[in-house]
Amino acid sequence: MSVVLQVGEQKVTAEEIVPLLANYQLLPQLLREMIIDQAIAPFDCTPEEAEKACQAFYLQQSLKTDAERQAWLRRRGMTPEQVRKLVTRALRLEKFKQATWETQIDAYFEKRKPQLDRVIYSVIRTKDGGIAQELYFRLQAGEQSFAELAPKYSTGQEARTKGIVGPVELGKLHPTLAKLLSVTQPGQLLPPTPIDQWFVILRLEKILPAELNDVTRWQLRHELFLKWLGQQVAELNPMNNCQEDENLLPM
Repeated sequence: MSVVLQVGEQKVTAEEIVPLLANYQLLPQLLREMIIDQAIAPFDCTPEEAEKACQAFYLQQSLKTDAERQAWLRRRGMTPEQVRKLVTRALRLEKFKQATWETQIDAYFEKRKPQLDRVIYSVIRTKDGGIAQELYFRLQAGEQSFAELAPKYSTGQEARTKGIVGPVELGKLHPTLAKLLSVTQPGQLLPPTPIDQWFVILRLEKILPAELNDVTRWQLRHELFLKWLGQQVAELNPMNNCQEDENLLPM
């Protein structure tokens, strides 16, 4: 059996590579990259596109002179051609996404818009239901504000922002929280609501409707691509779960 890799005294043969990748949970990543390479194979970049992408990459790395670039490449054991392949691969992937899903974006946006709308809201959360009720009455009577109460009583990150959270997409919030905010009018104070282990007092401050601009189009193309890629990997590796839970904690 031929040795393809040696680390210290350990020698790895070709027959051992796949089991090792599986043991270290690297096989799904390898499958993803191979699937991407096959998908983007029909797409190419012009010399002008490649040069522009390389220049942008070096600028992102704050490498302004040839000497800085050469030193950077030496430190990483890379060649200019390897950098060129790296950046053009990303460009070819974007071309693949556009060719495959651009015609679906308008309809997909309409489906996703309720989750893409962003909100700014005030919140106080506590594990003590009695305290939550007392704070709600103070807010309702105008005796004190979220800015006054949140730093003292709230146990989340909002304690450092005077109770204000956002802008944040509704789709990235806890489902119960997102549902409450989606049917609430700006300025409306909601009584303490149990969410997981918390009692949450809410007030919607502002809603920012999603717009189908270039940034949103890129985001939606990427979402569709990730769904497709997850399905492709799952078909080749049923034990792999590529879907990530997008539901975050309430705040």
